[in-house]
Amino acid sequence: MNKNSMEEVPEKKEKYIRPSWDEYFLSLLEPLGSRATCDRGRSGSVIVSPGHTIIATGYVGSPPGQPHCDEVGHLLRTVTYEDGTSRQHCVRTLHAEENAILQCAKDGIRLDGATIYCKMVPCWNCAMRICRVGIKRVVAQKRYHADGQSRELFNNAGVELVVIDDTHEQYKNQ
Repeated sequence: MNKNSMEEVPEKKEKYIRPSWDEYFLSLLEPLGSRATCDRGRSGSVIVSPGHTIIATGYVGSPPGQPHCDEVGHLLRTVTYEDGTSRQHCVRTLHAEENAILQCAKDGIRLDGATIYCKMVPCWNCAMRICRVGIKRVVAQKRYHADGQSRELFNNAGVELVVIDDTHEQYKNQ
């Protein structure tokens, strides 16, 4: 055999199956969330164009120049819902979804038709912002304990909501 000739040798191995786009972008949430500065919900989010290009990322954190929960503790508020249940919410930080949307606003990036990937179904405030900026698809790993209004808002606004795991995300001081 000539030294310069090449011979294909078929390998016997399992065929590699690429992750779906949803699986791929969801896999980025944990490393993004590791930058979060509130231990109640170290979550991240990714906003993606209709052509599968990452537009922006976000994670839970305080606005620039403000103290972080990890440094000074939580700023908790108790919210009582119509059904009489009460939950605690930390209001020191911006949510991952909100931070990603605000980054786009800061950079002048339109979000019409985009998809946002989240650790859990966005809260009502984030859901309102998602609808307002034209995001048309939300993919969440899990449910949020108070996601009823968000789900209704998405339905009414024509925003597709995909929840991968229909269990509720659990976190500290819920």
